[in-house]
Amino acid sequence: MSIVLDLGGLGPADLAVGPSALSELMASLHVLAEPEHHPEAAGWTARAAAAGPELRDELSVFAPLWARFRCRLFFPRTVPLTANLDEELAAIGELQKGDFLELVAPGVLGTSAQPVPQARELRPGTAAAEDYTRRCLRRSYARGELARQLVAAPLELRNRLLEVLRAADTAFFAEDWRTLRPALEDHAREVRRRLTARPPAEVLAELLPTAARVGPGERIRLDKLQIDEVKVAPRPLVLVPSARVWPHLTVKNEHPSCVVVQYAARGAAPAGQLTLRDLHHRLMALTSPARMELCRHLLGEPITTSELAARLGSSEPQVSRALRTLRDAGLVCSTRDGKLVRHRLATDVIQRLGHDVLATVAR
Repeated sequence: MSIVLDLGGLGPADLAVGPSALSELMASLHVLAEPEHHPEAAGWTARAAAAGPELRDELSVFAPLWARFRCRLFFPRTVPLTANLDEELAAIGELQKGDFLELVAPGVLGTSAQPVPQARELRPGTAAAEDYTRRCLRRSYARGELARQLVAAPLELRNRLLEVLRAADTAFFAEDWRTLRPALEDHAREVRRRLTARPPAEVLAELLPTAARVGPGERIRLDKLQIDEVKVAPRPLVLVPSARVWPHLTVKNEHPSCVVVQYAARGAAPAGQLTLRDLHHRLMALTSPARMELCRHLLGEPITTSELAARLGSSEPQVSRALRTLRDAGLVCSTRDGKLVRHRLATDVIQRLGHDVLATVAR
């Protein structure tokens, strides 16, 4: 499954790159709400939770907005970008009822697979509003209650959300952002420099985790749990680097103002992230009892093919085929020692496999 971004027709003025304090706050709140998906951030999660224990109940009320689907409200809608949280929150505070409903209602439902009524239909007592609330409730009690409040009093909910976001900023985010922002701005400057000299698809294929160029033209495929093809132009493309979004890669296409991609900036994600296909190859390589037995022998000192064949009672061609499968999956390393080739198990890759499974599924 994947999202294909068609970047054809985008000029330099149609590409914006920069951090967003509001998007980073949303990514941070997601980590805080779903710490089991982010074991790499356990230390930060504990510190943030301890800094704002009084926020726990209010953050849980709004948690559907920064769950996996990610509410469009928290992403840039205008260029040039601003990394100033006060300005971004002030812009939310100026939203009219219809605009707020349009941005938030899909996030409360939390899926693009079901239609959301237009803002003018989301009024108390209408059939559309009641159906929308029921669908949210079927997804979870928290979503259903948030939908009920959104329909009943959208601007009151907006103001309550702003209070929660400002309280989270005071409790833990402001200090965190002072540390994160300089590196993200440096990263954005480097990406902008590369975009002035090279085609956007080429730059993005290198920049975004598990991205690859596909077919003719300026198209890239992103490994996501969605199937979609997004023609970006004539809208601008906004790239938002993040220190907290990993292992997720977020593409927001539903708003007419721009297409937004939030991604893990350089240094914010582990190296060598796997595609879904690579993960499948590694797991399948370990499903064979014969290859698993071979791995047990490779766990000690490096060993030759002939010695492995003797230990296993197999022919050297059989062992060579099994080694090739494991090596192609990145699970075995082979090095030449004079006339001999010795093999060893890539124990670091095996140790990382559980985390890789979680990261690939969560992406």
